[in-house]
Amino acid sequence: MKTRKLGRTDLNLTTIGLGTWAIGGGDWTFGWGPQDDKESTEAIIRAIELGINWVDTAPAYGLGHSEEVVGKALKKFPKRPIVATKCGIVWDKKRQTSHVLNAKTIKQEVEASLKRLDIDVIDLYQIHWPDPDTELEAAWEQIGKAVKEGKIRYAGVCNCNIAQLKRIQPIHPVASLQPPYSMIERGAEESGLLDYCREQNIGVVAYSPIQKGLLTGKFTRERIQGLPADDHRRNDINFKEPRLSANFELVEKLTLLAKKRNATPAQMAIAWVLRRPEVTSAIVGARRPSQVDETAPAGDIVLTAEEKKSIEGLLAEYKKAVGKG
Repeated sequence: MKTRKLGRTDLNLTTIGLGTWAIGGGDWTFGWGPQDDKESTEAIIRAIELGINWVDTAPAYGLGHSEEVVGKALKKFPKRPIVATKCGIVWDKKRQTSHVLNAKTIKQEVEASLKRLDIDVIDLYQIHWPDPDTELEAAWEQIGKAVKEGKIRYAGVCNCNIAQLKRIQPIHPVASLQPPYSMIERGAEESGLLDYCREQNIGVVAYSPIQKGLLTGKFTRERIQGLPADDHRRNDINFKEPRLSANFELVEKLTLLAKKRNATPAQMAIAWVLRRPEVTSAIVGARRPSQVDETAPAGDIVLTAEEKKSIEGLLAEYKKAVGKG
């Protein structure tokens, strides 16, 4: 699988990274419903077998559970893949989450993640959300200290805007930005974030390139209605009307385009995200090996100029349908 250099770091990431949000399971605010740990482990193993060289996780995913599953899976490899995790979301004994970014908490979070992952150093450590915004600088300073202590190799952020990046860059180098980016969510390019990251040599690792599964072509209204009660997608705006109909129409047209090159809509959606040179890698989640089998080949798909033009036409129609045109 192809690799791209992450900004100014020495990390060469495969163009597909394995996302582990869903393998955290349910029973928390943004869970994905029940998940089998055995299938999760098999998905991680399959990803590495297919050449994916990095895994993205977070303490918040399953309130520690995703990191624990990833940690156990890492033991199965003679050379572990690159590991990225996050900080800034903590929870109490009642499993209620809150956003905290003070130095003391982050110091504790680093140690907790190292323990759950059972590794000596975290390759890429990211602020999950810049919330509270007033604590962003103090949090970033503490993360910079953890880099100097050798507990973190590189530091990045998720979900930050340009103004926030400018505030923290003088404190410690920003290795990467992790924004949401897909055919449905194009804020990263519309806001100038991708352009800014290119200018500043900040790597971009895009999350939700298949929009939580919507762009795979495997969802129906019946399947959405049957999602578990603790699957947060039941409350996601893109899984509800009036957007749902527009999303289904987009996927239907994307599927027809994908068939022309013997690909799936998921593969085309991921390849579309990777068409931007600023994007180092697309984080694609998986709950079972078969999902990895489908999405991993997308890392090597290069869209033709004609395909890009066709997709832009579809997306222009989509914007009008959802009231953005």
